Amino acid sequence: MARWEHRAYYPWDAHKMSELPRNRSSEPHLRNPAPQSLDVGAMRTSAGEVHFCVWAPRHRKVALRVHAPATGLVEMTATGDGYFEAILETTAREIRYAYLLGEKLERPDPASHWQPEGVHAPSAVVDHTFEWRSDTWPGIPLRDYVIYELHVGAFTPEGTFDAAIARIPYLRDLGVTAVELMPVAACPGARNWGYDGVFPYAVQHHYGGPHGLKRFVDACHLAGIAVVLDVVYNHLGPEGNYLRDFGPYFTARHRTPWGEAINFDDADSGPVRRFFLQNALHWVTQYRIDALRLDATDTIYDLSSRHFLAELSTAVRDRGEALNRRIYTIAESAANDARWIRPTAQGGFGLDAQWNDDFHHSLRRTLTGEAQGYYADYPHFSQLGKGLREGFIYSGEYSAYRRRSHGSHSADFLPSQFVVCCQNHDQVGNRMRGDRLGQTVSLPALKLAAAWVLLSPYIPLLFMGEEYNETAPFPYFVHHGDPHLIEAVRAGRRHEFAAFSWDGDPPDPQDEATFLSAKINPDQRHDGIHAELFAWYQELILMRKQHPNFRAGTRDGMHVECDESSRSVWVRRETENSVCVSIFHFEANLIEGRFPFESGVWRTLLTSGDPASDAEAIRSNNAFALEPFAVRVLELLPARLPLTDLPIATGETRQAPRNPQV
Repeated sequence: MARWEHRAYYPWDAHKMSELPRNRSSEPHLRNPAPQSLDVGAMRTSAGEVHFCVWAPRHRKVALRVHAPATGLVEMTATGDGYFEAILETTAREIRYAYLLGEKLERPDPASHWQPEGVHAPSAVVDHTFEWRSDTWPGIPLRDYVIYELHVGAFTPEGTFDAAIARIPYLRDLGVTAVELMPVAACPGARNWGYDGVFPYAVQHHYGGPHGLKRFVDACHLAGIAVVLDVVYNHLGPEGNYLRDFGPYFTARHRTPWGEAINFDDADSGPVRRFFLQNALHWVTQYRIDALRLDATDTIYDLSSRHFLAELSTAVRDRGEALNRRIYTIAESAANDARWIRPTAQGGFGLDAQWNDDFHHSLRRTLTGEAQGYYADYPHFSQLGKGLREGFIYSGEYSAYRRRSHGSHSADFLPSQFVVCCQNHDQVGNRMRGDRLGQTVSLPALKLAAAWVLLSPYIPLLFMGEEYNETAPFPYFVHHGDPHLIEAVRAGRRHEFAAFSWDGDPPDPQDEATFLSAKINPDQRHDGIHAELFAWYQELILMRKQHPNFRAGTRDGMHVECDESSRSVWVRRETENSVCVSIFHFEANLIEGRFPFESGVWRTLLTSGDPASDAEAIRSNNAFALEPFAVRVLELLPARLPLTDLPIATGETRQAPRNPQV
């Protein structure tokens, strides 16, 4: 791991002073700091100054090392509780700096907003002045989110925010209302999933840096699309992680799968909590992020009287009210714990929503039959129905995979408090070869999976490319500089897949070819089955947005029936003026089944098959036929409406035997 060369300690490097602009106002110099603000990092002020603040309780003396526009070293003032501050009066546009801890240890700023030369190099001061064209953007209600998750580096050939801006019209055409960015915090090398970030406040340079992110957010808001940012508050990456050189940011009291946990409840944890709380407010304020997706919150350990997540949700909600914007916190969690979204006044963490992995796992197990690893917990077809009806499938039952009881009751919470999917970066990328669902199941099954997610009452999440059955995989990739770390990552991936009993070896995470293989190509959507699937996604999203039975985002008026014998799920949803029945058939056989709801005249609103064939089959046979992996949405017609030219079905149909040979 790289270390910086130590320079002699004196106020300024005299031989570099001639490189400073001769306009005195641009010459940086130290003056007495203002009263302690505790806002860590380097921030330009309206008075033409730069305020530096760092928490370094492990050192009695800290100095500010300026690398540009000239080199120099000035002592910082200790302001108490381990904080050090300095103010530079300067109009210089480019300022590179680091902190000298004690006499020899030089490190970048833990709260750096930009690392333009990498995680081992000096930090850069960022001028956050930006002309927002979407200045009046208020955000959108969480219940209206249709989330599209993307990796900035793999979303376009260029792998930048500006290149992603060019694809915003594509996202609008698809119909999504929110984009979720995988983590963009600075991490080692030029490519990474983002979960090895080591500077939580800095925007990865290769993506376009701070102003690139602002341009992307602004363009999304102008298009009516919210932006969700994935942030990691459970660990930092292994390379370039210098926080422990400053203070007790980590604790041996708890362990995560990635090593020591962040210190949210041990000695001297107060400033650590503030560091990450301030980080959340940094994203929603400086970059106008609409929601934070909090990574692996079940590994954010805090045994104090007020959990860090409760403090975070309150701070973000208060900031949203102050800014007159809708801003949300969404937890990723495998805990199935409703405490995450229970109001803080009732002892919960008060987050706005959380991921529901059960929904994905039961769907994948049903479609593919996979039973390795955690899929072993979802053998029953009825679990699909429970997931749709309640949210969590495991709400206290015994989990064979975990060998203990798991989960809590979730049916009393709004569906808009749960995010569901049929694919996401974890469920694709944490397969040995990063293979997508389309490499395992047929086009009808892909349509079925999409409808199961998008016609559910929950917040749907799409993973980039699933909407047209992208053929590129999404394997895990990194770009570390330490050979020992590279080999440890390779070994770790092999060990991780042992529980799934997959044959072979995963792609080399360090190989650039592994990263390049993940680049998606949306032009595929114009051809063949890709075009057919893309049109299906558009149709589903449009129905979700426009039809009152699917727009409501509640379970009111929803009734779910699972038919084990036919492997089908019937969902009746009723609003004041409409009754709809959605039929999902999860088997590769043609069946005919008895209509389980009230008799009447029904028209087909949506079908995954050929609409003309469906209508003709219903009229001629007077029986309800379901094709393999079929999806059909019917609406009950009021008796007064004419039936001419409507694809209809009578509500009374006959029960036919299943024919496994069809």
